[in-house]
Amino acid sequence: MISSRVKQPASTRKPTARQRFQNSASKEPVQVYCRLRPMQHCTDVSCMRLISDMTVAITPPESATNFRSGVAKEIQTTFSRIFTADVSQREVFNVVALPLVENLIQGRNGLLFAYGVTGSGKTYTMMGDARDGGIMPRCLDVLFNSIANYQAKKFVFKPDKLNGFDVQSDADAMLDRQTELHTGLMNQRNGKNGKVCKHDSDGESITPIRETDESCILSVDQDNVYAVFVTYVEIYNNSVYDLLDDEDVRSKPLQSKIVREDGYKNMYVHAVTETEVKSADEAFDVFYRGQRRRRVAHTALNTESSRSHSVFTVRLVQAPLDLQGEQVVQDKRVVCISQLSLVDLAGSERTNRTKNTGQRLREAGNINNSLMTLRSCLEILRENQSQGTNKIVPYRDSKLTHLFKNYFDGEGQVRMIVCANPRTDDYDETIQVMKFAEMTQEVQIAKPSAPKMDLGYTPGRRQANRIFKEARARLEKHGQPDAADLDVDLGLVYSLGGPFPELELNGPHNDQVITRLMRFLEQRIEKRNILRANLQKKQDEFRKMLVTAEQELMSRKIENASLNAANAQEKKKVTALEAHLCKTESQVDSLLRKLNGANETIKSLQRELKDKDMFLNQRMVEKQRTKQKYNTKIQEETDKIYRELQMKHRQEQQYLQNKMKDKENKLKLVKKILIDDEGSTQLTAVPRSSPPPSTTSDTGDMVSCRTPAGPDARSRRDKVSVANSRHRRSQSADRWVDHRPGTLVPVGTILQPLMHRRRSVSRLNDPKEITDGVSRYCLIAQEQDTDGELETKLYKGNIMPTSGGGAQVVFNDVECLKQMSPTASRKRSGHNNSKSGAQRDNSPVDEIYSKKPRV
Repeated sequence: MISSRVKQPASTRKPTARQRFQNSASKEPVQVYCRLRPMQHCTDVSCMRLISDMTVAITPPESATNFRSGVAKEIQTTFSRIFTADVSQREVFNVVALPLVENLIQGRNGLLFAYGVTGSGKTYTMMGDARDGGIMPRCLDVLFNSIANYQAKKFVFKPDKLNGFDVQSDADAMLDRQTELHTGLMNQRNGKNGKVCKHDSDGESITPIRETDESCILSVDQDNVYAVFVTYVEIYNNSVYDLLDDEDVRSKPLQSKIVREDGYKNMYVHAVTETEVKSADEAFDVFYRGQRRRRVAHTALNTESSRSHSVFTVRLVQAPLDLQGEQVVQDKRVVCISQLSLVDLAGSERTNRTKNTGQRLREAGNINNSLMTLRSCLEILRENQSQGTNKIVPYRDSKLTHLFKNYFDGEGQVRMIVCANPRTDDYDETIQVMKFAEMTQEVQIAKPSAPKMDLGYTPGRRQANRIFKEARARLEKHGQPDAADLDVDLGLVYSLGGPFPELELNGPHNDQVITRLMRFLEQRIEKRNILRANLQKKQDEFRKMLVTAEQELMSRKIENASLNAANAQEKKKVTALEAHLCKTESQVDSLLRKLNGANETIKSLQRELKDKDMFLNQRMVEKQRTKQKYNTKIQEETDKIYRELQMKHRQEQQYLQNKMKDKENKLKLVKKILIDDEGSTQLTAVPRSSPPPSTTSDTGDMVSCRTPAGPDARSRRDKVSVANSRHRRSQSADRWVDHRPGTLVPVGTILQPLMHRRRSVSRLNDPKEITDGVSRYCLIAQEQDTDGELETKLYKGNIMPTSGGGAQVVFNDVECLKQMSPTASRKRSGHNNSKSGAQRDNSPVDEIYSKKPRV
């Protein structure tokens, strides 16, 4: 058979989802519809008032939170349309869902949400009942009514587990069908249910008996073949579960699935079960098997409350026929996949009304969180569109929004039907739903365009092929042997009507035959005129098309010439660039060689550096060991010297103590001699202050010098010689620090301390002044005694180094010098006072110098 065609396939590449909608600049808002549930009891009071088909007014009751807070006012909400309680399911479907089914057949995606409070009628709107089906069964009926005569055989399209489909040959598809049939027979023989069985093991019907609707049929492309796949998942506690996964194993718990992104940036549930169905009843049977696994529970507001979001997706796969109109084109790139997702959201609810606890409370929390994430995503989308911002939409915060991310980014049409219960008891929940619905209508979604898969094949090739087969069968039936090898260019098939009526005239009164013939001829002539006019019109259109094609051909030739010239220039540039590239590559090779040599040098230097570091580390370790060894020896020698000094110190201290005892004995003897000699010179004791504490002491002499009291005293002193056998230790080898503060009064006396090698200072500013080669210290201080006379004291001591590197002064002697006025009254008693006073008037200043040893 030779089929006419006007042009070759322009493109066999499947357009991606991004490419399909990139050229569509128009946008449309999310269409939101509202459906009001009828009152359940006659005593219920409504808080809603219908203003028009698109606006409803909501008045808060006295029990509402806003009424109690004093801000109660009537709120008006506008929708695309409001369905009252008396609106039928058919009308709701025709307005809301029928356009989505049309888009599905035309290759566009669609998403429909059912949103509302628990018990507001969402599930009824989506499912309906056995006699009056809802949106989902009516979508299936319309879809299969439209593609009934154009469905592909089962397993011609096979899921590739990556959100796409492969095209199989008829032989492979038949092999898969035989395998499925054999598996079904084995399951029936083993007492297991097949996937197409409508009864469970107890004999109870899985799929309820329902009335199908065959009245609505949509137009489809007759040169395409179609296949329908369904999936059914639920989002429970922010996890995705496949309700069709291993449905025969009832004791096995469902496994959580992962939401992924395919090669065209579309989101899908990985490893989800996709079931191919061939009728609406079969799809409904699959849906109810999954529905039995969906999580529902009894709450205070609903006896069968949905505890999860259910997503029932219908995927329509279509591909064109080949040139002969018989087989599917075996190319995966020309396969068009569109899907319609019907989402039954779990009801938003408040815990204080549902009285949920435990598992129910956790379910309610996850439901409310996912709905809040949906609301946040829509609010950010609206803000980005209205204010021109570019905030990140948190799709990944919830599996619900993550799964339908592409729809909000412009990959399909989005619609929402809000179910509301007008009772005053549900006002607080309903008003939040209404506000969310009103905000959703402000979100703009890019309006998608249908994918174009024009392969250049002649339209109507399926029907032409069918007519050609029928004509060839008739020719073979009438005994023409060459009919099987007949090649006919069908093109556009014209027909002037059916066969001629019977023309047999059996008598002169056969007016009916002539009338019937006349009528047939008139219709044939009229149809011929119509076909001639149509032919003339098509000829004119063809001429116009031919002129346009010639003009386009000329323009294409001119454009081709310019492109050839540009191509030649580009070739020259490419040649020059290739030469430059070769030169650059040679330079790169040389640089690489240099770089390799430099790398080798660096590696060798690094090795040397590493060896030197190891050697230095070993030297440091040895140095630390030597240092530790010498520190140990120094510590031992220091301890030894310290012990020797301690022992020597104790010996010297013992020696000095013994010497002190001898001197004290001598002093006692002298004192006794002086006391016994009553006429001798009297010894005057001078008050002295206690010397600073010390561990050692030098010998001290007490000398008293006074003028004689009379001639007898002088003669007696001459006769009795009082001598001190103690002597002072020579200190000529010591270096002194003579500390004389600036406030001292010069005494001008001949009795001065004996310090041969000294350094006089008025103030000590640095510790080095007493540690730098100095061994003795002398501090001079002046003060008044009890009689008001000036008294000079000299505090002497040894400078000893300390273990910390400093020095300490150990005081071991104090010398006291007094200067008294000759006119001052002396405290004497009796006759001695008058005599001494008389003598003192003619004598010089008395000086008393005493050296007091440390006690």
